[in-house]
Amino acid sequence: MRQQENLLEELLHCETAVWQALQRGDAEADRAALHAEFLGVYPSGFAGRDAHCDQLANGPTVERFALSKARVLPLADDCALLAYLATYHLPGDERERAMYVSSIWKREATRWTNVFSQDTEALPEGTKNPLP
Repeated sequence: MRQQENLLEELLHCETAVWQALQRGDAEADRAALHAEFLGVYPSGFAGRDAHCDQLANGPTVERFALSKARVLPLADDCALLAYLATYHLPGDERERAMYVSSIWKREATRWTNVFSQDTEALPEGTKNPLP
């Protein structure tokens, strides 16, 4: 159990670094966290590592954020899925937004890289699950 808690803490640290790169507008730090074959699945469609980093060409894309309700699912010895709720504000917009995120991280040599990420808009608290 402690091993899984350590993995959760380690991957939350990695995921937080991605959000901090978005907050700073730091495309270099964003690129360093993403695997060369990164795939993002978003409401707007698919994105690779270049597209994820290119969004920072005009500066930060996130003003502030918080990650909560995190859980980890080990997939293999050096691969795990991190799922969590992100609440965040866009620059210049005081409206709080929320989404559930699933990220797959792969350990390579001495560090973790993000291989896959999918964002799902969070419905308001108490909303019934729309799935049948």
